[in-house]
Amino acid sequence: MRFSLIMATVGRTEEVKRFLEHLDRQTYRDFELIVVDQNPDDRLVPILETYKSRFPILHLRSERGLSRARNVGLKHISGDIVAFPDDDCWYPPDLLERVARFFREHSDIDVLTGRSVDENGELSAGRSDASSGVVNFFNVWKRGRSISMFLKSAVITQIGDFDESLGVGAGTPWGAGEETDYLLRTLKNGFRIYYKADLTIYHPQPVKRYDEKAIARAYTYGAGIGRVLRKHRYPFWFVFYQWLRSAGGVFLSLASGRLGKARHHLAALQGKFLGWIAKPESRP
Repeated sequence: MRFSLIMATVGRTEEVKRFLEHLDRQTYRDFELIVVDQNPDDRLVPILETYKSRFPILHLRSERGLSRARNVGLKHISGDIVAFPDDDCWYPPDLLERVARFFREHSDIDVLTGRSVDENGELSAGRSDASSGVVNFFNVWKRGRSISMFLKSAVITQIGDFDESLGVGAGTPWGAGEETDYLLRTLKNGFRIYYKADLTIYHPQPVKRYDEKAIARAYTYGAGIGRVLRKHRYPFWFVFYQWLRSAGGVFLSLASGRLGKARHHLAALQGKFLGWIAKPESRP
């Protein structure tokens, strides 16, 4: 069982070094790393050269956009299992061995997902279920993080590319949701997805300060969620529940005097609403 790991990267060097260092510590060695480089220079070349004698590395280039980069990488996979690590995440040493063992023992599962935690073991990418189980149309929002998705190549063959209008760097207001969209398309095509709560990947906390950059990110992230909710025709009660969660965050933050966090939740709420009311066929 061979892994193809597609890592899109831009603007980072030390984080890429950290990922490569931890990847080299994997107890399971049958993998390839496909680096899709969106930097305007060759800053990664010496870093990658250091590890090319340790494991296979394919260095590609693409235009800006997370989904675009992943689609470029998908054209070059040779593995049985495909994953999408972020350039600032890192793997525990037994991760690939555990994933390979899971697929050997559960041949009926097509996609395995886990969750991301920071260096202290705290959740680092939004809400995630504490219990394991099958992923469905509604719990996918708490059971599908792109850095913890492991898909059989047969899924990739049938589902195809990521939606390039979604995700960071897409050039649209929809700054997230590309992985959820992909998993929803996977479910609609009859594939089985399983979430394993104790399968963890390390990733730093995305928001450390509620500054203007974080507020803008919350808006585009929310807009991506709203876009995916509309694209997949979720019932209104579930859409309203998503809005209600963000609204609750605003009020709770205000009640505790955390104005920055309240603005963050408000931006997410605005994004979710505007992403949802946009027509599915519209292009910003």
